[in-house]
Amino acid sequence: MWGATGPRAFDCSGLMQYAYGRAGVALPRTSQEQMNAGRRIPLDQARPGDLVIYRGDASHVAMYVGGGRVIHAPYPGARVRYDPVGMMPITAVTRP
Repeated sequence: MWGATGPRAFDCSGLMQYAYGRAGVALPRTSQEQMNAGRRIPLDQARPGDLVIYRGDASHVAMYVGGGRVIHAPYPGARVRYDPVGMMPITAVTRP
């Protein structure tokens, strides 16, 4: 569900905001804002917890978990899942 911030349902940026919030770190609400909420790093330097921003319009975000994989809320109605980091075009990697 678009705009879902959990804990029963999430959109992509809501999941990131919720996860970071549980760790005591405040993140902005949208994937576009989250892209600028930290230091940009190259993908080959990504560490678990870094945010991976997708598409030219920065309309999707996932969390890098290591091993070339991310966790994300893929689309409304889908379960949170793991996927390869290169599942779609990457715009930025941010370390909040």
